[in-house]
Amino acid sequence: MNRGADIAAGCVLVLLELMALMVIFGLWFLSGFELDPEKTGTTDPLWSYLYAAGGVGILAVAAAVTAAWVDAVVTVVTQAAMAVLISMIFLGGGEAQSHQDQLCHDVPSAVGCSDSG
Repeated sequence: MNRGADIAAGCVLVLLELMALMVIFGLWFLSGFELDPEKTGTTDPLWSYLYAAGGVGILAVAAAVTAAWVDAVVTVVTQAAMAVLISMIFLGGGEAQSHQDQLCHDVPSAVGCSDSG
């Protein structure tokens, strides 16, 4: 059985998913930049960016299921690994943002909390 196409598909999918994650979290990172020297820049809440990353994770699971159906073992393994990685990012980011939300609720003047509430 020729595994060349399987290996290529697995590598390309991982590359595309990593690029998507870089764009998603790059946009989140850039949301904290403020060019006005009179204002303090704070990043957007992570929630919407985590949902976008979760969408990439769902696509990874769908790709793994599809690859399993056609017996593309390498693609199944790479997509399962990406799904686990994205799940860890999703859960860790959700925990961090939840902690930040609670901190801003308790101490509105804390570092990283926006002035507008």
